[in-house]
Amino acid sequence: MFEKFSKFEAEVFGTAVLVLFGCGAAVFGGAVLGVLGIAVAFGLVIVAMAYVIGPVSGCHINPAVSLAMLINKRINFKEFCSYVVAQLIGATIGAAVIWGFLNLAGYEMISLGENFFGSFNWYGAFIVEVVLTFVFITAILGVTGKHGNPGNAGLVIGFTLILIHILGIPLTGTSVNPARSFGPAIFVGGEALEQLWVFLAAPLVGGALAALYSKTFLKTEDKK
Repeated sequence: MFEKFSKFEAEVFGTAVLVLFGCGAAVFGGAVLGVLGIAVAFGLVIVAMAYVIGPVSGCHINPAVSLAMLINKRINFKEFCSYVVAQLIGATIGAAVIWGFLNLAGYEMISLGENFFGSFNWYGAFIVEVVLTFVFITAILGVTGKHGNPGNAGLVIGFTLILIHILGIPLTGTSVNPARSFGPAIFVGGEALEQLWVFLAAPLVGGALAALYSKTFLKTEDKK
């Protein structure tokens, strides 16, 4: 089935699953799962999707990852634009399904797993997201690069995302992914939508910095 997916379809599917099960775990099970449980949910989705759609699209399911791949010339600009559109569509679908589940159960929509400034002002949240995204995408580029181990990439990336969420959830809810932030925010509206620009821009900055760092210092893109 999945080998017949186009890259666009794979990215829509993967991003929808990420939002549905990651944010869905926070919405429906957060009180029971806690920070660690939600973090594990996000990490497990990445592991699963890496092996399901990774052979098709590379399993970016994150515009910040796609930007890093563009900077490091692993994809071209046309592919980058297609990936980002697919990811935003997928995130919207995932958030819509969570919203639908809430309505079917007769629950009030208090949250869809949207991001927040928390105790920070906008630039504090911005810095947090830049740092978290930088670490996350540096790990991705390292494990999938020239000196990495692509066969274990799904596990490495998934466990890294768990670590990122353990720290990030209490701070900003952890974005590190503009699409993941976009889907829930457009349904929640209000403050989530007003603050969304930080969770769109900061991960892109973090991804760009990770791409430049990995290329310059880790030599992930050296020719053999």
